[in-house]
Amino acid sequence: MKVKKILISQPAPTNGSPYADLISKYKVDIDFVPFFHVEPLQVKEFRLQKVNILDHTAIVFTSRSAIDAFFKISEEIRVTIPETMKYFCVSEAIALYLQKYIVYRKRKIFFGNGQSSSIIDIIGTKHKNEHFMLAVADNGNKTDLTKIFAKNKLKHSTAIMVKTVYSNLSSVDVKSYDMLVFYSPSDVKALQDNFPDVDHRVTQFATYGQTTLKALKAAKLVPTITAPTPEAPSIAKALSIYFEQK
Repeated sequence: MKVKKILISQPAPTNGSPYADLISKYKVDIDFVPFFHVEPLQVKEFRLQKVNILDHTAIVFTSRSAIDAFFKISEEIRVTIPETMKYFCVSEAIALYLQKYIVYRKRKIFFGNGQSSSIIDIIGTKHKNEHFMLAVADNGNKTDLTKIFAKNKLKHSTAIMVKTVYSNLSSVDVKSYDMLVFYSPSDVKALQDNFPDVDHRVTQFATYGQTTLKALKAAKLVPTITAPTPEAPSIAKALSIYFEQK
């Protein structure tokens, strides 16, 4: 199947696009339509979970939106985060984002390689006795992280910090696209809810991340492109390789 028109389920880039070269070199049309966005929980929603932040000695973050929500909620419920609190992030980029709220100190901020399971590696034996709070979204990270921490017998609580709000996709002619690019399991759910008759024999799919790939397969849809890989750390690079091989 020839790919000439691509829909990427993300907001359009504001500071330069990694897809600009693809558009000019391979003469493809690329549209950006976010299938969902996340919002921080309201205080009353957070309190329903009965999670006490100060019962924990370490916080685990897998997204910048969870960091924003965590500090927003902490301020609104008038909780002062102690200087001794440790932070474990799934990637360096997320760890660096903490500078928006706290002084960045290597002795209390740790980060993995982008995979949720890498957090266990950085916890190791040195930090295994911490009481972790998993600050997650309601779109799947909750289950995955909880399973990882339970399997490794680490003391933890799970707190949803952000909620998924799905976009109105009624104006999107999804069948006019040759390929759909998804970055989250929530993208797949939005597709199923809005376009249940989409078929991978007609429309191709690209996914970023293992949880997105898993969600696509669970929907009985087959990906043409997956990232990240050693050769293609990004969707843009994966698409470039795909076009080069055609």
